Amino acid sequence: METFDCVVVGAGWYGLGAAKQYRFTNPGSSLVVFDGQSTLGGTWAAERLYPGLRSNNLLGTYEYPDFPMSTARFKVPVGSHIPGEAIHEYLKAYAAEFGIADHIRLRTRVLSAEHVDEAGGGWILTVASTGTGTGTGDDQGQQQTRVKARRLIVATGLTSEAFLPHFDGQETFGGRVFHGKHFQQNRDTLKTAKSAVVFGGTKSAWDAAYAYATAGVETHMVIRSSGHGPCWMSPPYVTPLKRWIEKLANIRALTWFSPCVWGSADGYVRIRNFLHGTTLGRKIVDIFWSILGGDVKSLNRFDSHPETAKLKPWLDAMFAGTSFSILNYETDFFQLVRDGKIRVHISEITRLSPGKVHLSDGVQLAADALLVNTGWKQVPPIRFLPEGIDKELGLPHIPDGYDNSNSNGNSAPGVTDDLAGEQGAIQQADSQILERFPRLRKQPVWNRAYTPLTERAGVGTAEAVTPSTPLAPFVLHRFMVPPSARFLRTRDVAFVGMVSNFSNVITAHLQGLWVGAYFRGLLPLAGPAAGLNGDGGDGDGGDGGGDDLEALRREALLHNRFGRWRYPVDWGSSRAPSFIFDAVPYFDLLLRDLGLETYRKGGVLAEVLSPYGPEDYQTVNEEWAAKVQAAL
Repeated sequence: METFDCVVVGAGWYGLGAAKQYRFTNPGSSLVVFDGQSTLGGTWAAERLYPGLRSNNLLGTYEYPDFPMSTARFKVPVGSHIPGEAIHEYLKAYAAEFGIADHIRLRTRVLSAEHVDEAGGGWILTVASTGTGTGTGDDQGQQQTRVKARRLIVATGLTSEAFLPHFDGQETFGGRVFHGKHFQQNRDTLKTAKSAVVFGGTKSAWDAAYAYATAGVETHMVIRSSGHGPCWMSPPYVTPLKRWIEKLANIRALTWFSPCVWGSADGYVRIRNFLHGTTLGRKIVDIFWSILGGDVKSLNRFDSHPETAKLKPWLDAMFAGTSFSILNYETDFFQLVRDGKIRVHISEITRLSPGKVHLSDGVQLAADALLVNTGWKQVPPIRFLPEGIDKELGLPHIPDGYDNSNSNGNSAPGVTDDLAGEQGAIQQADSQILERFPRLRKQPVWNRAYTPLTERAGVGTAEAVTPSTPLAPFVLHRFMVPPSARFLRTRDVAFVGMVSNFSNVITAHLQGLWVGAYFRGLLPLAGPAAGLNGDGGDGDGGDGGGDDLEALRREALLHNRFGRWRYPVDWGSSRAPSFIFDAVPYFDLLLRDLGLETYRKGGVLAEVLSPYGPEDYQTVNEEWAAKVQAAL
């Protein structure tokens, strides 16, 4: 049996960042990175680069802090969205630059991870070859092997396991039915299909509709009348100042307008308390979000045409997480809609028949291809053992007695009575959140007819874990490690990339450094719940014993539960954290844990008005190394 000091599962942004940072913080330790695909990159692997795929971010905001994506090297013009091929090449170059490439084993899927409860902990992993690495089931029948890992970093991300419902009649449809994850493998339909139906209202669905329409294929976009509606789509530049929206979200002064339970980590407690704790402040906050959302709607001119009006988002801008996306197309998407090249239907797919997609309003669409963007399964694609350990790991799991009372988005989120017996703790966390942020009591009503999509379209019972399966929430300290005595004692597991924001690559860099320090035992863990008393939550740390452990669990539950109220569609009760204007205070939280400077702009005005970007975190590794050396 092979043995490694650390195994990283996943070779996307977070997996590569974690592997590189682990080698930096734990030099000389043995390392391997497993990934089931045939190329590295995760979402940006070669086999997932669907036609026309480009980043939402513009050049300069989508790169590791210590590895700039230069125009000269990667051929991306300044001020441009980054082609998928360039991102894939960048990630390969990053892995080579920092010595990670030789440690990656592709087409290797981790099937299960069994915890070793003996002194020192560790994991026994069952891994298998996945054949071609397409993730479409070709790992069946492959030989399995076992690997021992002293430490395990799970970086499978939020978009690894596609959720594809079954449609009545699809066996006789005759055309192709596939998830957007596999658009690359079905890209020939851009030439062979006469008519294509794209099911979904997410950014990936918009991308697919654009690709088919610009290829001359008759294109229909079906957005569920019982769903979340179209996602927010913004021009890259917004507000009268024409600022990049991904930079706008990282201006510290603007982050104050977002109710954030860890927001006090930035030290600006009084202004946050005013904005969210007073009637006048909350009115100012509402005006801010109304102006931001109104500006996007105005720039997109949704109401200028009855068909583009169908694409107006149903959710208030304030409550949108990372489903808030960017119009990064070479030509005007909305003109394709106005010209009838993309026809939008707000309806349901009831069934398929030979060559046709039937909608609930009686419309029948001729189609050769049905591309489905119905989301992703909520939990890591690894079976953790012994059975039932998911709960102790802080991962979503199906609890007993789950109350799914928030089925239509109009009532209070459901509470589980099986989260380690902590129904009262969840209710207490909810009370604390709503007491501090009264604005969140008024939850958005995006669709009174909302019905979760199940494993079988048109059937009311789920047959497997789907994006809508009611699960107990994530409970991870800093969204990375289980606040459990067993795992805090062994410090042998961490989850990275179980968050999403406009600055994912900065997040990957800082999470990787945080986890490396945690594994070495050089990271004191926070005690009191940060920010509840407006004091930033400076704790004494601890190793998971007594009051420290309980405080750690309360904080983790509070932070994870908070998203259910703040981002009810993107985060929900059990999905991984998704946030936009809360990224900079999250970085502050991690840097403070590491004992590093959080204010990195060199001046008061620049600190609050200049957007944070990768360049501001370029030297964090050297700063941390110097701090550790000075402590010896």
